[in-house]
Amino acid sequence: MSPGELAEALRLAERGDWHGAHAVVQRDESDPVACWLHAVLHRQEGDLANARYWYARCGRRLRKRIAPGDELAEIRAVLRD
Repeated sequence: MSPGELAEALRLAERGDWHGAHAVVQRDESDPVACWLHAVLHRQEGDLANARYWYARCGRRLRKRIAPGDELAEIRAVLRD
């Protein structure tokens, strides 16, 4: 997935457009950042089983003490690097 597509999905997620962000990230099920964002979206949705699946796809784990919004900020920092 291109950096621009990831940035767009993140912008949509940060604005609360769950469906729009989800539509973007589900286009690429192999990109680790897309999978991470996909996990956070399902976490926001409350579907923790699905979130755990996507966290596993990107080699991460669900961290209950980190708010989804803070995790989106972490993804934004990764995209800047």
